[in-house]
Amino acid sequence: MASREPSVLRPVRDVAVVAFGQTATARSTDELSEVEMLMPVLHEVLAATGLRTSDIGFTCSGSSDYLAGRAFSFTMALDGVGAWPPISESHVEMDGAWALYEAWTKLQTGEADTALVYSYGKSSPGSLRDVLTRQLDPYYVAPLWPDSVALAALQAQALIDAGETDEPALAGVALRSRADAAANPHAQLGGDVAQGEYVVRPLRTGDCPPVGDGAAAVILAAGERARELCGRPAWIRGIDHRIEAHGLGVRDLTDSPSTRLAAERAGVFEHPVDTAELHAPFTSQEVVLRKALRLGDDVVVNPSGGALAANPMMAAGLIRLGEAAARIHRGASDRAVAHATSGPCLQQNLVALLEGDAR
Repeated sequence: MASREPSVLRPVRDVAVVAFGQTATARSTDELSEVEMLMPVLHEVLAATGLRTSDIGFTCSGSSDYLAGRAFSFTMALDGVGAWPPISESHVEMDGAWALYEAWTKLQTGEADTALVYSYGKSSPGSLRDVLTRQLDPYYVAPLWPDSVALAALQAQALIDAGETDEPALAGVALRSRADAAANPHAQLGGDVAQGEYVVRPLRTGDCPPVGDGAAAVILAAGERARELCGRPAWIRGIDHRIEAHGLGVRDLTDSPSTRLAAERAGVFEHPVDTAELHAPFTSQEVVLRKALRLGDDVVVNPSGGALAANPMMAAGLIRLGEAAARIHRGASDRAVAHATSGPCLQQNLVALLEGDAR
């Protein structure tokens, strides 16, 4: 008889986030190339650990050639990082959170003890809402050109129809997130921002993320090497990612079973968490994620302001992991869950559980 798949995936090695850096997200960075935007955060994380690029055992990046508008655009950034003498390197055509997952896997094999992960995206040069239609099903959905906000509005209306939220509750999510972002120097928006006019009913301007450019980087280290590089490492106790069906019509948009399964496999439900950094670009998506991750009112959600305050494409997910790790580094959190998403209506979801050493 086949054995039951274990509910929690146990890491082979202890791996931690030991440094995190991000740019201030900007409405436009026409005066900067991707390399010029990225290099300051790479220097920041290296300086925080005292490492040089030659000390890094593995390098992995996340970006989108389609967003950049040219093939193999990531190689220019890699030249800036330093690819000579030859380094062990990889790239994912995804948010940097998935690059972190690959780097974590590499460290689990024992082939490296340190890893540099970075990601970046420039959304300002084109129409992001139109660009994102190209990730939809090419036969039945993409020809209709439903943009990212229209699809999120479908999800929000499904939640309202199911009685799980309403427009005032969504406005409350927006106001809380942007008030928290007022203390975050990397956020685009902060303070008491009005909800504004409808973009696509029932979503107003305040329910939607700002479009901006930005980059982020983290350094991972294994075992005692992590303690040498950081006073209080953020240990990745579990991490997993899952995907929903591609067809929106076969999904329940009011729920996210892939997030729930990823959280179960990462061990999130074994003990309470005190912090959650959720990659919820739309207010309605926080409602879905809170339910999937079983977050109570005692959990601090998106103290950084989240993607509603700054949402640089290809980096916002990695930033969620970095923000959760940074709170552990400075002692503001002991056990945090971080989430990243990609695709329409929370199609792909990554969940990580981070813990600090007992105090």
